[in-house]
Amino acid sequence: MESIHKQIIIPNANVTVTIKRDDLIHPIISGNKYRKLKYNLLEANKLQAKTLLTFGGAFSNHILAVAAAGKENGFSTIGIIRGEELSDKVAMNPTLQKAQDYGMNLHFVTRDEYRLKDSKDYYNTLKKNFGDFYLLPEGGTNELAIKGCEEIVSLKGKEFDFICCSVGTGGTISGIINSSESNQQVLGFPSLKGDFLQQDICKFVQKTNWKLINDYHFGGYGKVTEELILFINQFYATYKIPLDPIYTGKMVFGVFDLIYKNWFPINSKILLIHTGGIQGVEGMNNLLRQKKQLEIKIDET
Repeated sequence: MESIHKQIIIPNANVTVTIKRDDLIHPIISGNKYRKLKYNLLEANKLQAKTLLTFGGAFSNHILAVAAAGKENGFSTIGIIRGEELSDKVAMNPTLQKAQDYGMNLHFVTRDEYRLKDSKDYYNTLKKNFGDFYLLPEGGTNELAIKGCEEIVSLKGKEFDFICCSVGTGGTISGIINSSESNQQVLGFPSLKGDFLQQDICKFVQKTNWKLINDYHFGGYGKVTEELILFINQFYATYKIPLDPIYTGKMVFGVFDLIYKNWFPINSKILLIHTGGIQGVEGMNNLLRQKKQLEIKIDET
């Protein structure tokens, strides 16, 4: 499948809004995860690596994407999972169960150990325990991932005044910034709290035509509210486009809110990047169901 552009009609809005369905480019390895893995898989093949090793949490889009990409491309995969308490709960976690079904070897560690993931000593420990592997960082962000993300905005995307995307580790927005035109403004909507993202993105970009809008994280990574879920459900009912509650749903909510507040100049052309992540809806709904809270009502097929 390929990504498509779909215009969204917002009543009484004085701007035009288009969403790029990058979530449609692959049935499992969707959106920015497909982009981030593209050149990393080529590099792993070039190095004749047999195994991919990476890191992630309980509902990580990246973990599932690496597992699926490994199976599809003939790699063994290892996932270092944050939270040792999850080790006996895989069957209750749709993301981890699917990753395991794709052949990923899940290795659960404490949160304290997980914080060591970027250290050289821990890398050496992983080498000792698992042998040779091609390392993919948490979230998949590295130079090769950014190269892939630079391909998100095609020639057609040059016609927009604003390009908006969700932000996790900063790799996706870095690629978009690098491929943007100087007259375009790139807006990032972080899904987690903290000021460190600004510095992380600056490591990969030279341009200054971008801004992070930190008002729509809804409490932090993995946090949702009834207001957000109501918006996602209404958006799907209106446009038949599913949104995930961790990333794209928060970004689209933020853009709509800014439109209603007349934040964008009149007649602005706004492009929203749908980065995928729909696989996480099932796991989120399981949690919401346990808490007897409103669930996300979208067709995930």
